[in-house]
Amino acid sequence: MKPTLLTKIKELDLLKIIYLFAKERKVRLYLVGGILRDLFLNRDKESLDLDFCLRKNAISFGQKLSRELKAGFVVLDKDHGACRLVKRVKDKVYTLDFTDFRDQTIEKDLLHRDFTINALALNLEQIFDKSTPLGMGSRIEDLDGLLIDPYGGKQDLKLKTIRAVNKKGFDEDPLRILRAYSFSATLGFKIEKETLQLIKLKANKLSEVSSERIRDELFKILDRPNAFDYLVQMDDLKIIKTIIPEIETMRGLKQGPYHHLDVWGHTLETIKQMEILNTELKNRKEIKNYLNEAISGERKRRALLKLGALFHDIGKPLALRHEDGKTKFHGHEKIGLEMTQEIAKRLKLSNDELDALGKMVFWHLRPGYLADNEEITSRAKFRYFRDTAREAPSILLISIADQRSTRGPLTSKKSRIQHEEVALGLIKEYFRKKKEKPLPRLINGDDLINHFKLEPSPLIGKMLAELDELQAIGKIKTRKDAFKAAEKFVQTNGADLKKEKKGGA
Repeated sequence: MKPTLLTKIKELDLLKIIYLFAKERKVRLYLVGGILRDLFLNRDKESLDLDFCLRKNAISFGQKLSRELKAGFVVLDKDHGACRLVKRVKDKVYTLDFTDFRDQTIEKDLLHRDFTINALALNLEQIFDKSTPLGMGSRIEDLDGLLIDPYGGKQDLKLKTIRAVNKKGFDEDPLRILRAYSFSATLGFKIEKETLQLIKLKANKLSEVSSERIRDELFKILDRPNAFDYLVQMDDLKIIKTIIPEIETMRGLKQGPYHHLDVWGHTLETIKQMEILNTELKNRKEIKNYLNEAISGERKRRALLKLGALFHDIGKPLALRHEDGKTKFHGHEKIGLEMTQEIAKRLKLSNDELDALGKMVFWHLRPGYLADNEEITSRAKFRYFRDTAREAPSILLISIADQRSTRGPLTSKKSRIQHEEVALGLIKEYFRKKKEKPLPRLINGDDLINHFKLEPSPLIGKMLAELDELQAIGKIKTRKDAFKAAEKFVQTNGADLKKEKKGGA
């Protein structure tokens, strides 16, 4: 029989050590929030991140406990008495948060929580005391009469409802606006009407929240297979506008006859089509593993890919030109790259995420250009994979979703089919090439410098890149071939090489 989450908690030696440490010091500890919500829902969890609260002196208690556990310790909020311990046990890392009551009693403290489903508490003693139902066994049903639930959290869990605990909750922490949607997306719960009205009134307060916190909740939403639904709901209440104001100029901006939607409508539709495409490809193991890759921390490529879809046309408003009666957006991918980098930095994304997003936006038109050709040359394929690197499949997936979202009068079923065949074929080729061993270079930079009596310069790198390309597409196969090709390069770029040589001297 598969162990329940409650069994896992009871068998967690670390938790028992914490309980005994508190008992010895006559400190009453309460488990609060998410872990109890998940216990009641019987949701299994790999990582058991635990939140505790106590009447006072949480920071002092946590600091002493950290020494006992030999755990990492950090103060989260000195004014409100909050700290965090990080403890590694074998191959698992546990995060333990301790906070002071935010009011005189545990019941009043829970009034300051975000939603009723998280406004739950359990005296830690109930788990280990042999005289209590939980102490005697590990049945989820035994929780029902033991949970401290003054605001109807258990009922809302049964009703699958996200409800604010109090009307001032979004003033206390505006991030809760975004958390309402991340919980809704993660749990499949509905946000109740009065809470939605509060969100609508307080949406602009999200601008007061740090970018890192916004980023983390946004990625939880994007990670879900139906993120589109929640993005539309958030857009209706002006939430996306508040956290990414750059999207506003996309709204209502009409496009040419290949499009049936304005730029913003097309962007949302691209995300929708991306999720449909991901479902269609869910049995493709290589693609599935690729999308499940963690790019930074717990943030995965599949969520970043949707962010790439969100930004792929963000440069269009600034690129808009009307020429000869036509609407044109020449260079929008370059403008979009610059805007995306600014937003990514503001959201405190990692360098790897910034690089990946930049490639998605800058190269998103490239697959369409390739698909317009009757035959794609080996050179064109090589250059595509060289330029897009690890993001080659991401860009191809965005391109397919982008094409599916373009259904204006000038689009045709034939071109869409051809586009998808080319894109899917290139994805397949990408993963095939990943399994191949890279070809060893026929000659290196020192060979070129010595053979042609050259000075070290950036042109040596360009020459090597040209040789790599020729070797990859089968135009050169031996060192002799490589030197012949290099000689042509030297002849063609002789003047530049002389300048480099003169500058080096």
